[in-house]
Amino acid sequence: MKILITNDDGIYSPGILELAEVASEFGEVRIVAPDVEQSSMGHAVTATRPLSYKRTHVGDFDAYRVNGTPADCVSLGSFHWDKVDVVLSGINLGPNLGNSMWHSGTLAGAKQAALLGIKGIAFSTPTQTEEYDFSKMRPYTRQVLDYLISEDGPKLVNVNFPFAPKGIMWTRQSVRQYDGLVKPSEDPMGRKHFWFTVVPLENPDEGTDRYAIENDLVSMTPLSLDLTDENQLKKLTSLNMFSQKQI
Repeated sequence: MKILITNDDGIYSPGILELAEVASEFGEVRIVAPDVEQSSMGHAVTATRPLSYKRTHVGDFDAYRVNGTPADCVSLGSFHWDKVDVVLSGINLGPNLGNSMWHSGTLAGAKQAALLGIKGIAFSTPTQTEEYDFSKMRPYTRQVLDYLISEDGPKLVNVNFPFAPKGIMWTRQSVRQYDGLVKPSEDPMGRKHFWFTVVPLENPDEGTDRYAIENDLVSMTPLSLDLTDENQLKKLTSLNMFSQKQI
């Protein structure tokens, strides 16, 4: 099995090495990741300049760094390595839950795989300090991979690990109201700049990804590339407001 691994934290992040070490138990691993951090880049692709693909060292693994986004890395990685079976993205140092899925570069790596007809799985975990201890997470990473990379596993999945997992559950995305928080500041030269973040305004519903993490459970959310609101489409179509004939 050929396993391509990317991330949005940058190729030298400890999370990508952790994921590669576990994934190597299931097949041949190759790392293709951004040369610098690309967090919250979403599904951006580079179309206005050329990209580089340079070999480097990440532990004992065959690795390449790219001056582009996670989606770029998956496209280049699958171009240079024929017949990739699965793309893993992460382990991201920070959660990708609820509304943050929309701008997650980590998830974009998995989505790009799905767009190319390859199974894609994104992995994230909250962070508390600059020291990362993956030991409590590793047995669950192995268990999740064992199922998800099988033929029966979903084609696109977003996985989030708590600090100390106690179990695993299937979840849905927590789509709740958030506050778009803008914090003004200034640099040592007195120039204005701004930090942007979001904070949830509502508690998570049971069965959602946020609910799982808050209860120390690994969240596995199967996703679809189709953004169509089927309920609205059915409702609007039934109104018969517009003819299918060309005007």
